[in-house]
Amino acid sequence: MKNEDDEVANDWSRDGRYLLYARRARGKGKSELWVLPVAGTAADRKPFPFLQGEFSAASGQFSPDSRWISYASDESGRPEIYVQPFPASSAGGKWLVSNGGGTQPHWRRDGKELFYIAPDGKLMAAEVSADRAFHPGIPRPLFDTGLVSSTRSVSLADVFWWDVSPDGKKFLVTASQENTGSPITVVLNWQAGLKK
Repeated sequence: MKNEDDEVANDWSRDGRYLLYARRARGKGKSELWVLPVAGTAADRKPFPFLQGEFSAASGQFSPDSRWISYASDESGRPEIYVQPFPASSAGGKWLVSNGGGTQPHWRRDGKELFYIAPDGKLMAAEVSADRAFHPGIPRPLFDTGLVSSTRSVSLADVFWWDVSPDGKKFLVTASQENTGSPITVVLNWQAGLKK
């Protein structure tokens, strides 16, 4: 059977057991988050929904310990960053992390900070505690990325235009540069010191 849905991979769990992806049925505007197990028998490797509803969700990211998933959703009327437990708990639980809108969430490698892009293009950082329960801190701006973030909806086409080093101190941001005759600086081997 041929799949007619649009699907975009978002993240792998750190242990390599799950692929998190955004999915939108053809002809429908909203996107959902799905999980594809990639280990076990063929029967174990059936995709299942993580987040479905009347609102769009995309840009999903596993926390480093794979116990939480951060994502962008427009359920408040604008894109915001939320976190929910993984696997989904019968007790539920959903936490709003962003303050005033956000897209493209990324976790720091130790899971103690969550970064995202605010609607004005600023890179935001929120300290988080996620030992037994999830507790988000107050987001603070780090710097202007020059990226434009949607203020109306979350789309399957929302992709990550930036990344963060494991220690949360270095950022790689895709930037556009007008043709002003200025040279472009390319940084090579920026990840060389990151692998540990």
